[in-house]
Amino acid sequence: MSGMNLPFLKKSGDALPQGVSRPTWVVLDLAGDYPALNPGNPLAALLNRQETLEGLTARLERLERAEWLHGVLVRFGAYSAGLATSRAIRDALARLSEHKRTVAFVSSLGMPNLLAASGAGEIVSPESAEVNVLGLGMEVTYLGAFLKRHGVTFENLRIREYKSALTRFSDDQMDPHNREQLTRLLDSMEGSWAEDLAAARGLSVDAVRGWLDHPVSSATAALQAGLIDRVAYEDELVGPATRPMGAVLDLLKPAGRAGRRAGRVAVVPVVGTIMTGRSQRNPLPIFGGVTAGSDTVVAALKRAGQDEQTKAVVLYVDSGGGSALASDLIWREVSVLEGLGKPVVAVMGGVAASGGYYVLAGARHVVASPYTITGSIGVVSGKPVLEEFNRRQGLNPEAVTRHDAGLIYSPSRPFSASQRELMERSIEEVYDRFTARVAQGRGLTQERVNELGRGRIWSGQDALQHGLVDELGDLHTGIRRACELSGLPYGAPTWTATPKARGPLPEFVQEAGREAAGLTLTAGLWPESGVLMLLDSDLRVR
Repeated sequence: MSGMNLPFLKKSGDALPQGVSRPTWVVLDLAGDYPALNPGNPLAALLNRQETLEGLTARLERLERAEWLHGVLVRFGAYSAGLATSRAIRDALARLSEHKRTVAFVSSLGMPNLLAASGAGEIVSPESAEVNVLGLGMEVTYLGAFLKRHGVTFENLRIREYKSALTRFSDDQMDPHNREQLTRLLDSMEGSWAEDLAAARGLSVDAVRGWLDHPVSSATAALQAGLIDRVAYEDELVGPATRPMGAVLDLLKPAGRAGRRAGRVAVVPVVGTIMTGRSQRNPLPIFGGVTAGSDTVVAALKRAGQDEQTKAVVLYVDSGGGSALASDLIWREVSVLEGLGKPVVAVMGGVAASGGYYVLAGARHVVASPYTITGSIGVVSGKPVLEEFNRRQGLNPEAVTRHDAGLIYSPSRPFSASQRELMERSIEEVYDRFTARVAQGRGLTQERVNELGRGRIWSGQDALQHGLVDELGDLHTGIRRACELSGLPYGAPTWTATPKARGPLPEFVQEAGREAAGLTLTAGLWPESGVLMLLDSDLRVR
């Protein structure tokens, strides 16, 4: 980020701060996928080189208050954030645009970055811009036939017909129920995108939908259609740099922090697959990927509850679910906080489904993006069956057990009749508990939750209409609601709650030691938990 003069963008009559002879602009580069929060522990925050939405929002708020600043040029580079994050960036840019002139320079126009850029007052693209505003789509690869060819079948027990987490392993094609819910999901997301762009660009929703029905292929056509405001290269925008001393000092000095005596808001993240034990941050999915461990999340919630200065908690969830047990343990701690008089506001990221919805069902207020994938109120259990594979390879697992259920999760053979009955009874009990938790938290009947559940996914927009969420927004919205519910003023300080250290060393030092020793690389290719509340991890909206 650097200050510079942009004479081509100056409007006549603009007043300049004292001591500034030319309008001063800041160039802000946007690149990457912008995860929501900075790491909670100091070491991880120090080593983190990835820009976060939290950090970006803080910078934009700081620029909003800078008296020396004339405007901001937002330059979109290798931008890869999803629609939910892009909408949050759009809102942050829109708040900045209320106080400063903002121009977005977008060299590759796609649906997410066009959504984010629409928060700026003007959108500019070069003549050679790539235009890929083509609509949303999903593609799920089914492995059933491939696995069978190699002697592997799959036990897939699910509640109910829309629960598709394991069907790509057990089936060789998409079933009608899954196709129905995915079609509706894309319809809802495209509708929200059209409404958001129409409002930002001052066009009708039908005109924006026309961009998707009849895609444009050049910057010139995009200008004519109203996607952008100007066709120009960056060097036609950026003039000679000027760096007033006041601007330099303002950018270098640390941001002021409000005192804690008046109260603060704790933010507790639940990011990744929800599992028992401690959270992990392994970069490779084969080693478990990013997981939200119930031990870690519960300890963070307890710490927020014990902190006298914390008056409210924001539970940020970006998870497709996971272990039924781990999800319930987190749900319980959220309910305890509510009992302590500390309101909990849940904020959904790109995904808050299945177990990711379970953990927030007891929150006082729930915020989602219209592009969030949520719901999936259902349960699944299963296992790969290697019986034929073992026979082909000359492998002969011999079982020794005194009870039929003793090797129920063994992949060497399918479920027996009694094992299947036990598993079906177990997941029915979990589903009944799940729907009861949601009914209690959302003020719905359990019968109504079952109608909305059955494993079906919803967009955040549809979830709002069905009463599964309370409001559309983002983390900024959630923090404001937490302030309102707890009587704190807007702008009250926030902190990311992490577990207290257990031992002579600080928690972040202990965590660094565990990761350096490779002790977190323990997850296998298949989850150890037998009963899961999990969303199909292969779902990606493109």
